[in-house]
Amino acid sequence: MKTTYTLLSACLLLFFSSCKGGADRDADVRRTLDGKTVIETGELAAINSISFVIPRYGRQWYQMKIIGLLEHGSIVKKGDSIVQLDPADINKFILDQESNLETQLAVLEKMYVEQENNEQESESRIKNELASFELKKIELEATRFESERTRQIKQLEFDQAVINLEKEQRVYELRETINANNMKIQEIRVEQIRKEIENAKALLPALTLRTPVSGVFQIEINRQSANRTLYRIGDNIYAGNNLANVPELEFMKVNTQVNETDFLKIEVGQKVDVRLDALPKVVFEGEVSYIGKLCRLKDPKSRQRVFDVEVRIVESDDRLKPGMTVSCEFL
Repeated sequence: MKTTYTLLSACLLLFFSSCKGGADRDADVRRTLDGKTVIETGELAAINSISFVIPRYGRQWYQMKIIGLLEHGSIVKKGDSIVQLDPADINKFILDQESNLETQLAVLEKMYVEQENNEQESESRIKNELASFELKKIELEATRFESERTRQIKQLEFDQAVINLEKEQRVYELRETINANNMKIQEIRVEQIRKEIENAKALLPALTLRTPVSGVFQIEINRQSANRTLYRIGDNIYAGNNLANVPELEFMKVNTQVNETDFLKIEVGQKVDVRLDALPKVVFEGEVSYIGKLCRLKDPKSRQRVFDVEVRIVESDDRLKPGMTVSCEFL
C-alpha cells in the first residue's frame, strides 16, 4: 500500500511539472516579469530590401525567359549579376528590323529617283504647253485682219492652249505636293525603324539584372507554376511579376507584436534586448522604431489581440540573418 501511494505521488508530481513546463513555454511567447518587463518573440527582417520586378521590355515583349539565375540564398555584393534573361527574341527582332530597314531605304531611294523623273516629265509637258500657248497667241494676233469666223477659231484654239497650260501647271503643283508628302511618310517610316532598332539594342544590357545593394539573394515563388515552386532557369516570367529580392543585411529589424494589455508599456525609442534563439546568451541592442496604430487578432483561431511592433537593431552584425527567430525584452 505504501509503495502504491509513493507511485501515485510521483505521477502527480510529473503531471504538475509537465503543466508548469507547458505554461512556461507559452510564457516565452509573451510574458510580463514583475509587471515591468515585456518579452516577445519575433522574426528578423531587413530594413531595406530591393525587389526585382520584371519591367515590360518595349511594346513587344511582355514575358521573358530566364536563362541564368543565381542560387537561392547566395550572398551578393553591390553590382553583382543575379539574373540573365533570354535575349533571343530581341535579337531576332533586331535582325528582322535591320532587314526591313534595308528594304525601306531602297524604297526611299526609288521614290527619290521616280520623283525626279516625274518632275522632269512634268516640266517637259509644261514647256510644250507653254510653247503651244505662245504659238496660239501669235496666231491669234495675226488674225486681226482675217474674217470673224477665222478669228473665232483662233480664239478658241488660244483659249484651249491656256486651259492646257494651266492644267499642266496645276498637275505639276499637285504632284509635287503628293510626292513631298509620300517622301515625308517614307522618311518617317525609315526613321521609326531606326529608332526601334536603337531601342531594342539598348534593351540588351538591361536583360542582365544586377543588384544595387549588398545582401542575400532570395528567389520568389513562381505563381504560374502548378507546384508553386521558386523560379528557376527555363521559366518564363511576365512583366510586373517579382522575380527576386535582395534584403540589405547591414540594417536589420525585428518584426514582432505586443499584447493589447502591454501596449501602453511600449513606446517608440524604448530600448530592447534582442536575443537569437540560436545564440540565447548573446544580447543585441535594439530600440522600438514603430508601433502599429491598429489592434488585430494574433491569428484567425485566437481571441488574443496584439499590436504590430518593429524593433531596429542598433549595430549591424554578420550573425543576424533574415528569417531567424529572436526574443525581444522590452526594457
